Amino acid sequence: MAASVGRATVRAVKGLKRQIPTRAALVMTQAAVHKVKEILQSKPDVQALRVGVKTRGCNGLSYTLDYAKEKGKFDEEVSQDGIKVFIDSKAQLSLLGTEMDYVESQLSSEFVFNNPNIKGTCGCGESFSV
Repeated sequence: MAASVGRATVRAVKGLKRQIPTRAALVMTQAAVHKVKEILQSKPDVQALRVGVKTRGCNGLSYTLDYAKEKGKFDEEVSQDGIKVFIDSKAQLSLLGTEMDYVESQLSSEFVFNNPNIKGTCGCGESFSV
């Protein structure tokens, strides 16, 4: 199993007003693109970042971020501004139309998934249900 990249927070988004191509599984903000580029440059043997979901937390699912040395057989590939993100087959339906952002504050830095498919989240923001 690949090493974890870091932590991720989830946000339920209602009526998000942005232009997402209808076939885009995942769209990254410029902050996320910049951070993923930085991560991938520090790991020359890694081809992409893999986003997945795993059953955990008080609300059901949680995002996982791992290094990917190769694309899995059923992974979906998202290419944006010269970087690649692979979406694990188990996460594809729950991520459809999601915006991946990277947020830094004085106390933390993390990837944030603004997901319009989410029906509920836990209080800490780490787990969600669709």
